[in-house]
Amino acid sequence: MITSSANKGVKEVIQLEQKAKVRREQGLFVVEGIKMFLEAPIDRIEKVYIAETFSRQMTEQCKEKLEALSSCYELVSDEIFQKMSDTKTPQGILCVMRQNQYILESMFTVSHPMFIMLEAIQDPGNLGTIFRAAEGAGVAGVIMSSDTVDIYNPKTIRSTMGSVYRMPFIYAQNLDIIIEEMQKRKIAVYAAHLQGAKAYDTCEYKSGTAFLIGNEANGLKEETAKKADAAIKIPMSGKVESLNAAVAASVLMYEAARQRR
Repeated sequence: MITSSANKGVKEVIQLEQKAKVRREQGLFVVEGIKMFLEAPIDRIEKVYIAETFSRQMTEQCKEKLEALSSCYELVSDEIFQKMSDTKTPQGILCVMRQNQYILESMFTVSHPMFIMLEAIQDPGNLGTIFRAAEGAGVAGVIMSSDTVDIYNPKTIRSTMGSVYRMPFIYAQNLDIIIEEMQKRKIAVYAAHLQGAKAYDTCEYKSGTAFLIGNEANGLKEETAKKADAAIKIPMSGKVESLNAAVAASVLMYEAARQRR
């Protein structure tokens, strides 16, 4: 059982949680909690750490999965596990996972795909919520500008509620090039914009569709918005100017999903 914070594995987990650079260099990330452990693809689990108290009260499901992992898990004292955890009330189990790599081409394999394209989203919770909603709405892939927050940020991971394992995504160095690629493939690109000429629910999204969502504070850059086929808006009542980025993205994705049912 690990009882020292000087342990190499303990240090690695803390570094992975705190530094995006370390995550990128090692191709690893950390997930916490029973749900995230149970849904984690076995072939991508690098290591599992279990708190001493949790080990005495874990569910049969957890035990069965641990048995399938053979020797890639370690017991940790409750005190050290608390230091390893990124949450105030840890559930007692965390995993070091290998990152998944996707390519844009693989996202075009479905007919009439739907995409969500994000420019400079900064809030980890927003990004995670968008991933979760995207999976639920049947999105083919999430495409993010390079200055969007790290998908493997622990707060983002928690907000995805497991969707990070299943939702294809890429970071794009140049979002304009991706927009042009979408248009070449007859995928209509819609920019969510306060000055949109059309209400979002007056457009048809049954064929290939991509929604552009901008930064929480500033929205889309004007040059990005102009690349879209159309600018759409979500009508507001009262004094509200706009919705939270994750909420707006969800409204658009689920309108498209509704039309496709």
